[in-house]
Amino acid sequence: MKQKIIVAIMAVAGMCLNTHAANNPYSIYTANLPFSMPEVTAPTFPNRLVNLQDYGAKGDGTSLCTEAFAKALDALEKKGGGRLVVPRGVWFTGPIVLRSNIDLHLEQGAIILFSGDMSLYPVVETVYEGKADRRCQSPISGHNLINVAITGRGVIDGNGQNWRPLKKWKVTDKQWDKMTKGGGVMSKKKDLWYPSEEHIRQRPVLVHLNNCRNVMLQNVAFQNSPAWNIHPLMCENLIIDGITARNPFYAQNGDALDLESCRNALVINSVFDAGDDCICIKSGKDEEGRKRGRPCENIVVSCCTVFAGHGGFTVGSEMSGGVRNVLVKDCQFLGTDVGLRFKSTRGRGGVVENIYINGISMYNIIEDALIFDLYYGGKSVTDEMDGINQGTGKALSVADETTPCFRDIHIENIICRGASRALYFNGLPEQPIRNIYLRNINITADKEGEFKYCENIKKENVVIRTQ
Repeated sequence: MKQKIIVAIMAVAGMCLNTHAANNPYSIYTANLPFSMPEVTAPTFPNRLVNLQDYGAKGDGTSLCTEAFAKALDALEKKGGGRLVVPRGVWFTGPIVLRSNIDLHLEQGAIILFSGDMSLYPVVETVYEGKADRRCQSPISGHNLINVAITGRGVIDGNGQNWRPLKKWKVTDKQWDKMTKGGGVMSKKKDLWYPSEEHIRQRPVLVHLNNCRNVMLQNVAFQNSPAWNIHPLMCENLIIDGITARNPFYAQNGDALDLESCRNALVINSVFDAGDDCICIKSGKDEEGRKRGRPCENIVVSCCTVFAGHGGFTVGSEMSGGVRNVLVKDCQFLGTDVGLRFKSTRGRGGVVENIYINGISMYNIIEDALIFDLYYGGKSVTDEMDGINQGTGKALSVADETTPCFRDIHIENIICRGASRALYFNGLPEQPIRNIYLRNINITADKEGEFKYCENIKKENVVIRTQ
């Protein structure tokens, strides 16, 4: 009798677990983690539809729809929220400001194309590269929102070629001539071009979400951004699922995704192909980031594919608020400059810890399969010891709050076929990289690599084959 009761209790418990998983399909990503993390849930919206066309928008690719987007969002917000449907067509527009309790839904065949007319984007207070800044308003933005989403099967295009600088050595002669023949500003060496003087400092990120809660980006393609592509800042309960984020390989500062000081986030089943870092974790820069004091924490990256980009998965270099409790698993990197990239420099401060990376396949990595570089943007260790400064004017011997710290990082089950260098660890003499665990690593590369200023680097079944 007692055994039957136990079996019945177990059956009921199993039913509860299965029901719970069915109610929240994302619960599988936060189960059995090596750190404690709450479940992440998708935002919910009222069962109410509004069609963009009902507010005077024309999807002909030339009629400006800025006012129609604003009116539709206003009307939907006043009704309590719901879904704003963008039907098939090319919807040419200025900036869109998202609202709480609204799902911006792009149907199959819908393209939101942002104008390259800078006058439509007023200069606003924002945050870029970890610090307060004044830049043009983002094409899509949202501040202090609760329950917000961009979903569907459409494409969002930032018309970035009208904003970005262009380096001559990154493109063909034909591409260079096409982009620069319409005017703009040329460098003295005639190898760097900007659309205008104003564009040099004021180009925005494509999607900027600041201090929002219950956020979902699902299945939409985000491309051709003026600067970074997608920038969630201080957001919580965030799901990025099945998106494509892409920029031309020559796009200056064309990061695909920058999660900054976010908490409880999933990045899953997505494709990234960009002109800079692809999946990047940040938390503010230098003193400003330390004062903000909001780490990027409780992040799961799973089942993602990365093509071109400076780094497949990157932490830093703006990580002054700290990064902790991150799992990256079951991803593939093809043709990135660097596979796994950890970077910082003196002056940042911040602690990066409790990072778990498991099950990464890489092919045709141009530079390093795995790199820790605490001299990002600065001098080498040799130069530093010779007294050539990296922000301080002299070699340092004591770590302080401005010294970045990388520790307790677990990397296992990595296969890389083709890299210039397998492993490169470049720590600081006053703050070595500590407690890095490498297990089941198999890399084919031109060179094995180097280890400088590191402590307790443990290796188990690490195989490096040089060509």
